[in-house]
Amino acid sequence: MRFSYQYRLKPDKEQIAKMEKWLELLRCQYNYLLGQRFDWWETHRTAVNSCPLICHLPELSDRPTYFSQKQSLTQLKKDRPWYCQIQSQVLQDCVKRVDLAFQRWLRGDKSGKKSGKPRFKGKGRYRTILFPQVKANCVQDNQINLPKFGTVKFIKHRPIPDVFKIKTAQITRKADGYYLTLSLEDTNVPESTIDITPTSENTLGIDMGLKDFLVTSEGEKVEIPQFYRKGQERLKKLQQKVSRRHKGSKRYQKAVKQLGKHHQKVARQRKDFHFNTIKLILNQGDVIAHEKLNIKGLAKTRLSKSIYDAGWGNFLSRLAVKAENAGQLTIEVNPKNTSQNCSGCGKKVPKKLSERIHNCPHCGLSMDRDQNAARNIRNLAVGMNASSKAQLRTEAQAGAAEKPQPHHEVIGCG
Repeated sequence: MRFSYQYRLKPDKEQIAKMEKWLELLRCQYNYLLGQRFDWWETHRTAVNSCPLICHLPELSDRPTYFSQKQSLTQLKKDRPWYCQIQSQVLQDCVKRVDLAFQRWLRGDKSGKKSGKPRFKGKGRYRTILFPQVKANCVQDNQINLPKFGTVKFIKHRPIPDVFKIKTAQITRKADGYYLTLSLEDTNVPESTIDITPTSENTLGIDMGLKDFLVTSEGEKVEIPQFYRKGQERLKKLQQKVSRRHKGSKRYQKAVKQLGKHHQKVARQRKDFHFNTIKLILNQGDVIAHEKLNIKGLAKTRLSKSIYDAGWGNFLSRLAVKAENAGQLTIEVNPKNTSQNCSGCGKKVPKKLSERIHNCPHCGLSMDRDQNAARNIRNLAVGMNASSKAQLRTEAQAGAAEKPQPHHEVIGCG
């Protein structure tokens, strides 16, 4: 089992200066390694049997990889001795980040989903220092011993479990200061194996929306807070202040810091709202069913600002993690016709988006449109479980029929 704890760091002035210097050096190295990747890719991406018309044929060179760029760090420290002050594993993590960003752009992740083209990081854009290995007893009371930094104070607002080992430590620079993230692991704790059968009694369906944040199949509504929209006037003034400052001046940096703090406040408000809503939902059912939303597709419409303000993607991912930790289950269902079909008789009742009440002419059911959709989501989750069980039973019967019967030999006693 592995999870992370985050604490507020309290470094002194010398440690802050050292962190800032490390981050700037790592940023320069990240851009240099990424530039190597782009240079090779631009000159070698032409097919072997064709000649580019815009340039001559380049001399063949070895492709920069994770291992070759990692080996180049030794020469880097000889050519630029100031990189010797950075811990070796921190530099190696910089190479790993470049390789990960480049591979996700060209090949995609495990599911084949590709990311955008990686960009060079401007000044102040490199914000994390990762220590892949730390000592087992590096934390003493409210202090942590980090390589080449020594003892750094932090606010220990919650204790670290004794049975868990600290695997990695990461320093992150945010708008309001520095934070320490500890990755904890205990190999003795087995991974959770959830075996829950969804039924109408233990399953709760939720319908995500913009009029209300969500409506449950029991009729309970959670209002949408719209933290970003409420802070738009403040955001507008801060953005105007940044644009009026001379770029690079101290007043410009101060205005940028104020703008970053505002965005951080909105993000924290949304995060707190999500966790409070998750706690409310998990107390009502062992199985939580929701729609499998295409958020990127929906965000291309005129409702994009409202959708991103609600934070559906973050909410559903946090819901899945919290449900797994609590021994509960989340199920994604196909959203097709969940708001059109009747949850009572199952027949389709077409309605416009402006119609907020579901009135079924077939069975006479009348209820809120979103609650009807939440009930359809719950019914689909229960039906998926029944169909999967029937399919497994059919496959088991087919396998038993194809399996040859054992031959029983009769042995007589002569």
